[in-house]
Amino acid sequence: MPGLAPTREVLANGVTVIAKRTSTTPAVTLVANLRAGSVHDTQELPGLAHFVSRTIDRGTDQHSADELAELLDNRGVTLSAIVNRHLLSLACTCLIEDIDDVLRLVAEIVMRPAFPAVEADRRRGEIITLIRQDDDNPAVVAVETLMSMLYGPAHPYGRRLRGTVESVERVDRHMLQQFHATHCVPAGLSLAVVGDIEPARAIEAARSVFDGWHSGTSVDVTDSPLPHQSGRECRVVPMMNKSQTDIAYGFATIARHDASYHAYWLMNNILGQYSLGGRLGDSIREEQGMAYYVFSSLEANLMPGPLVIRAGVSPTNVARAVSSIDTELRKLVETGPTEQELIESKQYLIGSMPRTLETNMGIATYLQTAEFFGLGLDYDLRMPDLLRSVTPEQVHEAARRAIDPDRATVVVAGPFEGTLA
Repeated sequence: MPGLAPTREVLANGVTVIAKRTSTTPAVTLVANLRAGSVHDTQELPGLAHFVSRTIDRGTDQHSADELAELLDNRGVTLSAIVNRHLLSLACTCLIEDIDDVLRLVAEIVMRPAFPAVEADRRRGEIITLIRQDDDNPAVVAVETLMSMLYGPAHPYGRRLRGTVESVERVDRHMLQQFHATHCVPAGLSLAVVGDIEPARAIEAARSVFDGWHSGTSVDVTDSPLPHQSGRECRVVPMMNKSQTDIAYGFATIARHDASYHAYWLMNNILGQYSLGGRLGDSIREEQGMAYYVFSSLEANLMPGPLVIRAGVSPTNVARAVSSIDTELRKLVETGPTEQELIESKQYLIGSMPRTLETNMGIATYLQTAEFFGLGLDYDLRMPDLLRSVTPEQVHEAARRAIDPDRATVVVAGPFEGTLA
């Protein structure tokens, strides 16, 4: 396999450009990642980064929100802006003949957003509506409560991404401008350009629009202490007007740079992701018929991320479902994976990579992930062998390190009034 072999160049002002030519369609995908995620929110003002992501494209020093929308729409371009714990991302796809104009608009939005007060007020109402919808959703409530318990309010991962109604109501235009000026800086920008364009031309196009951008340096948040946990912690959030109860069960685990990451990745796949949900799905959903859904996810990040098991069940099955999760976890810790599980999981994870790279957006997203975690330009070539080299003993050790039902954090949200052991 030849691999992606992208071209990477850091411009004089610190902007990183990663370019990959593909010729499947006469189009180009742009993904601009700024290290301006919610880790930069304060404990007193959660949700500021999310507010910035909702308003950054609502006008610049040169164009109003309506003018930007019209300029992009005339080229058939939809610009999406999303934020997570560490990154604020802008993404779009355009025809090759429009690349220069679209890149210029994206750069304008990245560098010089105006955050007009009228647009901020309009977005404020939309964000408050989203927060209230989250507060009425048992699945969201369960996960957000779990994260707040695992990490605590002082840790960036323990705070709500969208903030609270009270914090969003306090955000003003000056706060948005200050956040942007502090955290949206050249050295924190990574631009992926994937499509029917030569890498050299893509890099020069980026240089031409970002060359005059000079600003300060933003330091990402990569370390924050975890709260001490001495034993199992359980919490019930009654939402009696709902029909389904959602369970979020988890542990704080490892950072992405941990040497055992690939063993953890395989362990999680065996536990709750492979096929219809791994061991958890086989037992709780297929054999016992107790769950509408059940799966696990490993979110290793710049800081130790969570291993989260989620399930949606009937209120009458809550205690049995939590007990069954305990049982499956204890089995994995005691006996480790079977040889067949490990073989199939390796095949599944290795085989899924080509599918993720079938589109320009898939390639751009992958390249940005590799850049963010410092995995190297050849990680797509090295990853299969890294997975193949993982032994059953290493996966077993990952399970022993990550999992201890006696120290689990368990949250139940929905029409349930019982207690959890």
